[in-house]
Amino acid sequence: MITAHVVYATITGNNEDIADIVTEYFENNGVDVKETEISQTDPSVFENVDICVVCPYTYDEGALPEEGMDFYDDLSDLDLKGKIYGVAGSGDTFYEEYYNTSVDKFDEAFKQAGATKGSENVKINLEPDEDDINKLDAFAKELIAKAQA
Repeated sequence: MITAHVVYATITGNNEDIADIVTEYFENNGVDVKETEISQTDPSVFENVDICVVCPYTYDEGALPEEGMDFYDDLSDLDLKGKIYGVAGSGDTFYEEYYNTSVDKFDEAFKQAGATKGSENVKINLEPDEDDINKLDAFAKELIAKAQA
């Protein structure tokens, strides 16, 4: 059975919603998945699963989630070769060039850890709507397919 861990950081609840959507897709498709909040999670949990997902928010002008700084710093130091990863997050287009930059930063941290990208990053403006749910389902489906390959 494929295993996954979904980690989220949220202020407004939007990224928890994103994590819930991805987690539900995994559950409905036979993946043994766990979902946790970033400040309650050590990134080493990713060493014990097939699929690693982070759903971060971007604060203000491109800042990472304050409660996730240690997680972020430690993530790139792990050896995640053979692991599949994906990053999906909610942001606000009001911040223009800083829109959802945490998604890109976590993508880079996973690359530094040697993990394999399983799907393109998903960036959602504010709360996920029906189109976003479809994008997240496709994201999760791609992650599963990559883990099965």
